[in-house]
This record gives sequence, structure tokens and C-alpha cells, in this order.
Amino acid sequence: MAKIKITQVKSAIDRTDRQKRTIKALGIKRLHVPVIKEGTHQILGMIGKVSHLVTTEEVTG
Repeated sequence: MAKIKITQVKSAIDRTDRQKRTIKALGIKRLHVPVIKEGTHQILGMIGKVSHLVTTEEVTG
């Protein structure tokens, strides 16, 4: 699987509790601090649910 860099770019304030828990489950703690994860189906599904709050890029190497 490829590695994916996930960065939160919009605040989770005024979002549903489910979206806040998804951000936390991805390991994101603060805005603009990237987290690198394996691109599994579970991670890609979570990214899809909060895609309006995060940006993603594929990590090479």
C-alpha cells in the first residue's frame, strides 16, 4: 500500500461528533500538522468522510 500524508486545513468546530471522532481516529491533533498513514481501505474511507476538512497527498519513497 502507498503512504498518504493527511493534513487538516479546516476546523472541526461546528461539525458533527462523528466527523470530530473520525479526525481524531486518523491521528490528527492540530491544524496544518501532517500525519502519514498507510493507504488502506479503512483509512481511505475515513478520509472520504472528512474530505472537506483535510487535504491528502501520496508520499513517494
